[in-house]
Amino acid sequence: MTDLTAVKQFLRCETPASWVEMALENLDILLVDHANCEKKAAATAMNLMYRYVDKPMLLEKMAHLAREELLHFEQVVRLMSVRGLQYAHLTSARYAGSLREHVRTFEPARLIDTLIIGAFVEARSCERFAVLVPYLSGSLQKYYKSLLKSEARHFELYLELAREYAGKAGTVDVDVRINFFAELEARLINSNDTQFRFHSGIPVLL
Repeated sequence: MTDLTAVKQFLRCETPASWVEMALENLDILLVDHANCEKKAAATAMNLMYRYVDKPMLLEKMAHLAREELLHFEQVVRLMSVRGLQYAHLTSARYAGSLREHVRTFEPARLIDTLIIGAFVEARSCERFAVLVPYLSGSLQKYYKSLLKSEARHFELYLELAREYAGKAGTVDVDVRINFFAELEARLINSNDTQFRFHSGIPVLL
């Protein structure tokens, strides 16, 4: 099993048991939203490549990341097909949008915040795959278990880049921003959510 110590230390809370129960009861929705998440992750990497063309290391890392996220998208869609599920658009969870509302609008702060959020999205994805794996079986269990290593690596990549570009800019508040987003992320995970998605909070019925 992949060592998730760094992921668990980075996140301020674990996934609530009620979310796990909801996920197991709604695997179809989970898979469709997972596919959407992989596609959005690739788009995020591509957007960073378009926005920051003057940063060679970022370009190289994001190009590789985008390819890997698109591969994951293909794999999830293939799993869905085997299960007889149709890929479709779903309304987005509040999670990523709520985090991005707090991205600063000036550079390099905008880049640093975006990278930090990327680290939290990947870390939470990794943590959720890990909590689901013991309850799954067959090809889905095998696939989600295989994603742990890559999601942990993606989290570390985003965090490494955030620290790299904060350091180059002489910005010393990167840990302050990590703490800020860590608290916000934990509140989103631990607050009631009327919409079930891969990154949603505590499920409540309307």
